[in-house]
Amino acid sequence: MDKPKEAFETMAAHKMNCAQSAFTAFSGELGLDEKTAFNIAQAFGGGMHINSICGAVTGAYMTLGLANSASKENPRQSADKTNELIKEFNRNFVALHSSLNCTELSGYDLSKPEESKKAREKGVFNTVCPVLVRDSVQIVENLLKLG
Repeated sequence: MDKPKEAFETMAAHKMNCAQSAFTAFSGELGLDEKTAFNIAQAFGGGMHINSICGAVTGAYMTLGLANSASKENPRQSADKTNELIKEFNRNFVALHSSLNCTELSGYDLSKPEESKKAREKGVFNTVCPVLVRDSVQIVENLLKLG
């Protein structure tokens, strides 16, 4: 199964937002059914609609956090490992796309309805966002193989 390609296609087909597309790509391995992962990530798309971090990035963060579940005996250890993975994710994503911010990546401030409409008209959700989702999923996949 080619997770990055599938996530790209899911986003391009408008079946899910960017955060959902990135997070649900790993739902099975993380012990979540797709519907639960879909619901968890639904509020994180479009830079959380506050001109913030790209949903493909927040979907990756959720995946990395869940993949490193905390133990009651030593919760700090899993938090430290997750933080290191997030830093490495950020480094890789920024190397590819120069930013983590949705507005900078998409070229539109999706917190503003008129900007969101322009982005939709220009096909950003079919062209730019699927690439960000694909790359996010690929980076997470590589990190979890190393992690």
